[in-house]
Amino acid sequence: MNSSESYIPLYHKDVDVQGRTCKLSFGKLAWTTVLLPLTSFVFCVIWSVLYDFEEATFTHCANMEIETVAFTKMLFSFIQVPNFLPSISAAIGSFYPQIYVWDLSIALHAAPRLLVASMYYKYYLSVLSPLSYALARMACWLNVVENFALIGLSFISSANNYYYHEKCFITFMVTSEIYMMLTCYLLKKKRSIPPSNIESLSLRVKWKLLLINMTSFITAGYLFLRHNWYCEPWGESYFFFKSIVKKSILYMHAYYAFT
Repeated sequence: MNSSESYIPLYHKDVDVQGRTCKLSFGKLAWTTVLLPLTSFVFCVIWSVLYDFEEATFTHCANMEIETVAFTKMLFSFIQVPNFLPSISAAIGSFYPQIYVWDLSIALHAAPRLLVASMYYKYYLSVLSPLSYALARMACWLNVVENFALIGLSFISSANNYYYHEKCFITFMVTSEIYMMLTCYLLKKKRSIPPSNIESLSLRVKWKLLLINMTSFITAGYLFLRHNWYCEPWGESYFFFKSIVKKSILYMHAYYAFT
């Protein structure tokens, strides 16, 4: 076959040759991208509970007592408390095959997420007022940093390097929160053209997800601190449950960011 006959340029619009073109729905790509980490996360939790329950739910906290003997001093004793769910780090980064499943899903979903960040920036430029372009760039960079932080905390486990894992986790949480708030603000207050019905629906859902996400974020932080302060049974599990809600909200917001 002549090479010139088999070559179809990317800019060719009138292609009607079977077997030489491939069409992919952006909505299906969005769902696949969002479901990859979500389903793998659920798998890791269930597998850890079924096959690594004792090790995955092992947690300890610092039981602090203040004693005054001529001066005030703090006595720390680390005790183990029971839990019914594993921590996030234990579920995704401490056991096999959970580590393989989670790392693979994050690696596969990273490229589409970065692609969407670029596409979303172009969308901002088309619907926002020029005075808001700086905030639009900030939002997109926050999204990029969020994705790299997620990659970092996924591939650097807390057991291997707690310092960098913790920093990646904090960066991921903070950038995701700010990105969600900034996205809702820009699309609500800084549009230069009126939204379509689909855009209005998407924005309403984003506001609801943001509210639920902020509530889960505050509650999870409180439960984490309470667990460390009081060493209550199942404290880590309640924190983990709220973290599941928060991560699910983040994935839902990611889907509506694609649409």
